[in-house]
Amino acid sequence: MLPAERKRRIVELVSESDGRSVEDLSENLGYSKATIRRDLRELEDRGLIERSHGGAVPVTSVGREQTYGQREVQNLEAKRAIAERAIEELAEGQVVFFDAGTTTMEVARKVPNDGSVLAVTNSPRLAIELNDEDNEVKLTGGTLRRRTRALVGPTAESFMERTNFDVLFLGTNALDVESGLTTPNEDEARMKELMVKKSSKVILVADASKLGRRSFVKFASLEDIDLFITDDELDPATREEIESAGVDVVDGVAR
Repeated sequence: MLPAERKRRIVELVSESDGRSVEDLSENLGYSKATIRRDLRELEDRGLIERSHGGAVPVTSVGREQTYGQREVQNLEAKRAIAERAIEELAEGQVVFFDAGTTTMEVARKVPNDGSVLAVTNSPRLAIELNDEDNEVKLTGGTLRRRTRALVGPTAESFMERTNFDVLFLGTNALDVESGLTTPNEDEARMKELMVKKSSKVILVADASKLGRRSFVKFASLEDIDLFITDDELDPATREEIESAGVDVVDGVAR
Protein backbone atom coordinates (compact mmCIF):
# COMPACT_ATOMS: atom_id res chain seq x y z
CA MET A 1 0.00 0.00 0.00
CA LEU A 2 1.40 3.39 -0.99
CA PRO A 3 1.76 5.99 1.81
CA ALA A 4 -1.00 8.17 0.32
CA GLU A 5 -3.40 5.21 0.18
CA ARG A 6 -2.52 4.19 3.73
CA LYS A 7 -3.25 7.71 5.02
CA ARG A 8 -6.53 7.86 3.11
CA ARG A 9 -7.52 4.54 4.69
CA ILE A 10 -6.61 5.83 8.15
CA VAL A 11 -8.95 8.79 7.69
CA GLU A 12 -11.72 6.43 6.54
CA LEU A 13 -11.29 4.08 9.50
CA VAL A 14 -11.20 6.92 12.02
CA SER A 15 -14.29 8.54 10.53
CA GLU A 16 -16.29 5.32 10.20
CA SER A 17 -15.76 4.32 13.83
CA ASP A 18 -15.80 7.75 15.51
CA GLY A 19 -12.19 7.13 16.47
CA ARG A 20 -9.51 4.45 16.43
CA SER A 21 -6.51 3.62 18.61
CA VAL A 22 -2.96 3.47 17.26
CA GLU A 23 -2.86 -0.22 18.13
CA ASP A 24 -6.09 -0.91 16.25
CA LEU A 25 -4.93 0.99 13.16
CA SER A 26 -1.58 -0.79 13.25
CA GLU A 27 -3.22 -4.23 13.37
CA ASN A 28 -5.84 -3.34 10.76
CA LEU A 29 -3.40 -1.90 8.21
CA GLY A 30 -0.37 -4.06 8.95
CA TYR A 31 2.06 -1.22 9.72
CA SER A 32 4.09 -0.44 12.82
CA LYS A 33 2.75 1.80 15.54
CA ALA A 34 5.57 4.26 14.85
CA THR A 35 4.46 4.55 11.22
CA ILE A 36 0.84 5.05 12.24
CA ARG A 37 1.81 7.75 14.75
CA ARG A 38 3.78 9.62 12.06
CA ASP A 39 0.81 9.38 9.71
CA LEU A 40 -1.54 10.69 12.39
CA ARG A 41 0.69 13.70 13.04
CA GLU A 42 0.74 14.52 9.33
CA LEU A 43 -3.02 14.01 8.96
CA GLU A 44 -3.69 16.25 11.94
CA ASP A 45 -1.45 18.95 10.45
CA ARG A 46 -3.54 18.71 7.27
CA GLY A 47 -6.76 19.06 9.29
CA LEU A 48 -8.08 15.61 8.35
CA ILE A 49 -8.21 14.00 11.82
CA GLU A 50 -7.59 15.01 15.44
CA ARG A 51 -5.16 13.09 17.58
CA SER A 52 -6.37 11.92 20.96
CA HIS A 53 -4.62 10.04 23.75
CA GLY A 54 -3.52 6.79 22.15
CA GLY A 55 -5.21 7.29 18.81
CA ALA A 56 -7.29 9.63 16.69
CA VAL A 57 -10.86 10.92 16.34
CA PRO A 58 -12.64 12.57 13.41
CA VAL A 59 -11.90 16.24 12.91
CA THR A 60 -14.09 18.54 14.96
CA SER A 61 -16.51 20.98 13.36
CA VAL A 62 -18.79 23.38 15.22
CA GLY A 63 -21.66 20.91 14.81
CA ARG A 64 -19.76 17.73 15.58
CA GLU A 65 -20.30 15.98 18.89
CA GLN A 66 -18.16 13.18 20.25
CA THR A 67 -19.85 10.33 22.07
CA TYR A 68 -19.62 9.96 25.84
CA GLY A 69 -17.43 6.89 25.34
CA GLN A 70 -14.97 8.85 23.22
CA ARG A 71 -14.70 11.68 25.72
CA GLU A 72 -14.52 9.35 28.70
CA VAL A 73 -11.04 8.11 27.81
CA GLN A 74 -9.57 11.43 26.66
CA ASN A 75 -7.30 13.46 28.99
CA LEU A 76 -8.33 11.31 31.93
CA GLU A 77 -5.44 12.23 34.22
CA ALA A 78 -6.08 15.93 33.56
CA LYS A 79 -9.75 15.50 34.46
CA ARG A 80 -8.84 13.73 37.69
CA ALA A 81 -6.44 16.51 38.64
CA ILE A 82 -9.15 19.09 37.97
CA ALA A 83 -11.57 17.11 40.12
CA GLU A 84 -9.12 16.99 43.04
CA ARG A 85 -8.99 20.78 43.09
CA ALA A 86 -12.68 21.31 42.34
CA ILE A 87 -13.87 19.33 45.32
CA GLU A 88 -12.18 21.86 47.63
CA GLU A 89 -14.98 24.29 46.74
CA LEU A 90 -17.65 22.23 48.50
CA ALA A 91 -19.03 23.06 51.94
CA GLU A 92 -21.40 21.15 54.20
CA GLY A 93 -25.10 21.68 53.61
CA GLN A 94 -24.85 22.90 50.04
CA VAL A 95 -27.15 21.96 47.18
CA VAL A 96 -24.76 21.10 44.33
CA PHE A 97 -25.63 20.59 40.66
CA PHE A 98 -23.41 18.32 38.57
CA ASP A 99 -23.65 18.89 34.83
CA ALA A 100 -23.60 15.75 32.68
CA GLY A 101 -20.08 15.16 31.37
CA THR A 102 -16.85 13.25 31.78
CA THR A 103 -14.95 15.89 33.80
CA THR A 104 -17.91 16.41 36.13
CA MET A 105 -18.04 12.62 36.52
CA GLU A 106 -14.52 12.74 37.95
CA VAL A 107 -15.64 15.50 40.33
CA ALA A 108 -18.60 13.36 41.41
CA ARG A 109 -16.23 10.51 42.22
CA LYS A 110 -14.44 12.76 44.72
CA VAL A 111 -17.56 13.82 46.65
CA PRO A 112 -17.47 12.60 50.27
CA ASN A 113 -19.96 9.81 51.00
CA ASP A 114 -21.13 11.41 54.25
CA GLY A 115 -24.37 13.11 53.24
CA SER A 116 -22.83 16.56 53.63
CA VAL A 117 -24.28 17.84 50.33
CA LEU A 118 -27.47 17.37 48.36
CA ALA A 119 -26.46 16.39 44.84
CA VAL A 120 -28.55 17.14 41.76
CA THR A 121 -27.74 16.12 38.19
CA ASN A 122 -29.11 15.60 34.70
CA SER A 123 -26.96 12.50 34.25
CA PRO A 124 -28.19 9.05 35.36
CA ARG A 125 -24.57 7.83 35.33
CA LEU A 126 -23.48 10.60 37.70
CA ALA A 127 -26.50 9.92 39.90
CA ILE A 128 -25.40 6.29 40.33
CA GLU A 129 -21.87 7.43 41.15
CA LEU A 130 -23.12 9.99 43.69
CA ASN A 131 -25.74 7.74 45.29
CA ASP A 132 -23.36 6.12 47.75
CA GLU A 133 -24.04 5.52 51.43
CA ASP A 134 -25.55 8.69 52.97
CA ASN A 135 -25.65 10.96 49.93
CA GLU A 136 -29.05 12.15 48.72
CA VAL A 137 -29.28 12.55 44.95
CA LYS A 138 -31.97 14.06 42.75
CA LEU A 139 -32.33 13.62 38.99
CA THR A 140 -33.93 16.24 36.77
CA GLY A 141 -35.92 13.71 34.80
CA GLY A 142 -36.37 14.21 31.07
CA THR A 143 -35.39 12.55 27.81
CA LEU A 144 -32.06 10.70 27.72
CA ARG A 145 -29.73 11.67 24.86
CA ARG A 146 -27.87 8.51 23.90
CA ARG A 147 -24.84 10.32 22.51
CA THR A 148 -24.00 12.16 25.75
CA ARG A 149 -26.17 10.26 28.27
CA ALA A 150 -27.63 13.55 29.47
CA LEU A 151 -31.26 14.26 30.38
CA VAL A 152 -32.83 17.09 28.38
CA GLY A 153 -36.21 18.34 27.18
CA PRO A 154 -39.35 19.93 28.71
CA THR A 155 -39.47 17.76 31.84
CA ALA A 156 -35.83 18.46 32.70
CA GLU A 157 -36.24 22.17 31.94
CA SER A 158 -39.35 22.37 34.14
CA PHE A 159 -37.38 20.87 37.04
CA MET A 160 -34.64 23.46 36.52
CA GLU A 161 -37.10 26.35 36.52
CA ARG A 162 -38.43 25.29 39.95
CA THR A 163 -35.09 24.77 41.70
CA ASN A 164 -32.01 26.68 42.85
CA PHE A 165 -28.45 25.58 43.61
CA ASP A 166 -25.56 26.80 45.74
CA VAL A 167 -22.84 25.45 43.46
CA LEU A 168 -22.70 24.25 39.86
CA PHE A 169 -19.93 22.11 38.44
CA LEU A 170 -20.23 22.92 34.76
CA GLY A 171 -18.65 21.32 31.71
CA THR A 172 -18.31 22.64 28.18
CA ASN A 173 -17.47 21.33 24.72
CA ALA A 174 -15.68 24.53 23.77
CA LEU A 175 -14.45 27.76 25.35
CA ASP A 176 -13.46 30.81 23.36
CA VAL A 177 -12.81 34.28 24.73
CA GLU A 178 -15.01 35.92 22.09
CA SER A 179 -17.71 33.24 21.68
CA GLY A 180 -17.97 32.18 25.31
CA LEU A 181 -19.05 28.64 26.21
CA THR A 182 -20.60 26.55 23.44
CA THR A 183 -21.96 23.06 22.79
CA PRO A 184 -23.14 21.17 19.68
CA ASN A 185 -26.73 20.45 20.79
CA GLU A 186 -29.52 22.99 21.33
CA ASP A 187 -31.36 20.94 23.98
CA GLU A 188 -28.20 20.55 26.05
CA ALA A 189 -27.40 24.23 25.58
CA ARG A 190 -30.78 25.13 27.07
CA MET A 191 -30.18 22.88 30.09
CA LYS A 192 -26.74 24.36 30.66
CA GLU A 193 -28.14 27.86 30.35
CA LEU A 194 -30.67 27.07 33.07
CA MET A 195 -28.00 25.51 35.29
CA VAL A 196 -25.97 28.70 35.13
CA LYS A 197 -29.02 30.90 35.69
CA LYS A 198 -30.16 29.00 38.81
CA SER A 199 -26.75 28.62 40.53
CA SER A 200 -25.18 31.01 43.02
CA LYS A 201 -21.63 29.92 42.21
CA VAL A 202 -20.67 28.57 38.78
CA ILE A 203 -17.47 26.52 38.61
CA LEU A 204 -16.28 25.62 35.13
CA VAL A 205 -14.23 22.40 35.06
CA ALA A 206 -12.61 21.88 31.67
CA ASP A 207 -9.27 20.60 30.44
CA ALA A 208 -7.08 22.71 28.18
CA SER A 209 -8.20 20.90 25.00
CA LYS A 210 -11.48 22.88 25.16
CA LEU A 211 -9.73 26.27 24.99
CA GLY A 212 -9.78 28.24 21.76
CA ARG A 213 -12.59 26.13 20.30
CA ARG A 214 -16.09 27.00 19.16
CA SER A 215 -19.14 24.80 18.90
CA PHE A 216 -22.66 25.33 17.54
CA VAL A 217 -24.74 26.87 20.34
CA LYS A 218 -23.71 29.40 22.99
CA PHE A 219 -25.05 28.77 26.49
CA ALA A 220 -22.98 31.12 28.66
CA SER A 221 -20.57 34.05 28.56
CA LEU A 222 -17.30 34.23 30.45
CA GLU A 223 -18.98 36.76 32.73
CA ASP A 224 -21.35 34.00 33.92
CA ILE A 225 -18.46 31.97 35.35
CA ASP A 226 -17.17 32.52 38.88
CA LEU A 227 -14.27 30.04 38.89
CA PHE A 228 -12.46 28.24 36.08
CA ILE A 229 -10.35 25.20 36.99
CA THR A 230 -8.16 23.69 34.28
CA ASP A 231 -5.24 21.31 34.03
CA ASP A 232 -2.67 23.23 32.03
CA GLU A 233 -1.10 26.61 32.67
CA LEU A 234 -2.76 29.29 30.53
CA ASP A 235 -0.64 31.63 28.50
CA PRO A 236 -0.56 35.11 30.10
CA ALA A 237 -2.70 36.76 27.40
CA THR A 238 -5.48 34.16 27.63
CA ARG A 239 -5.45 34.25 31.40
CA GLU A 240 -5.69 38.04 31.41
CA GLU A 241 -8.64 37.99 29.01
CA ILE A 242 -10.53 35.45 31.10
CA GLU A 243 -9.80 37.21 34.38
CA SER A 244 -10.87 40.55 32.88
CA ALA A 245 -14.36 39.04 32.60
CA GLY A 246 -14.41 38.64 36.39
CA VAL A 247 -13.47 34.95 36.42
CA ASP A 248 -11.14 33.53 39.06
CA VAL A 249 -8.69 31.14 37.36
CA VAL A 250 -7.00 28.10 38.87
CA ASP A 251 -4.73 26.62 36.21
CA GLY A 252 -1.85 24.17 36.06
CA VAL A 253 -3.52 21.73 38.49
CA ALA A 254 -2.13 18.73 36.60
CA ARG A 255 1.48 19.83 37.03
